[in-house]
Amino acid sequence: MNTVDKGPPGSVSVDNHPVPRASLVDVWRVPLAVWRARRALDRGEMEAARTLVAPLLGRFGTVTFVRKIAAEILYASGDPLSAASLFEQAAKKLPGDRVVVVGLVASYAALNRAGDARRSAALLPEHIDVRLALAWSELAALGGDAARGAGLVAGIATDPELARSAERIAMHRALEAIVAAREGNRDDVRARLRGAESGALTLRAHDRAFLGYLGGVALREAGLADDAGATFALAIDASPESIGAALARRERANLR
Repeated sequence: MNTVDKGPPGSVSVDNHPVPRASLVDVWRVPLAVWRARRALDRGEMEAARTLVAPLLGRFGTVTFVRKIAAEILYASGDPLSAASLFEQAAKKLPGDRVVVVGLVASYAALNRAGDARRSAALLPEHIDVRLALAWSELAALGGDAARGAGLVAGIATDPELARSAERIAMHRALEAIVAAREGNRDDVRARLRGAESGALTLRAHDRAFLGYLGGVALREAGLADDAGATFALAIDASPESIGAALARRERANLR
């Protein structure tokens, strides 16, 4: 079972290893393996993606693009602790890379490390995906600043980039529901979550699981513990090996 607090059983080592001399075969084999791992990740096949990336990380773990794809897979499959380490290493070479910075902020948000998420967001502070991840951290992570999170959510609502992605819209609506919950407006919470749910119908299973986690947080903050528990359960069922499911498991356990 995945956990967001430590590496799950069979977790991938992120320790640095000496880089062996690449052979001619490696020049073709490594990009192909990365492509296969990426394809598995996009399909939500988390275990397959981890299996594909593990030998790459073991042999080419100091290569930046290997670290980057490995970090993405480890985060998506519920191991943000290992992911954060790899994203930090990748950020030294790619400080302005959107995927790296978003992944770094999200990993720290998942780990309840709001201060580190804030520090990481400063690498690319104006990008909408970074701001969405930071808003999540401020609203839900330990040490987060709820007022700052609400301000970020309000600002994102007028960003023209929001409409370019169904995932962004659904996440934004779920974050709006958390803000409404903090304001004590249960009717608005439910309305925002209905909007997020309607927009999530075409999303991938692991994206739906993450939205379910956010929805559960909103319902919990609104004082609707039973509804929150049921929503966390739906998130877990949607994509059991994903980060959304791992977070939902943690929060559901904390309801008891």
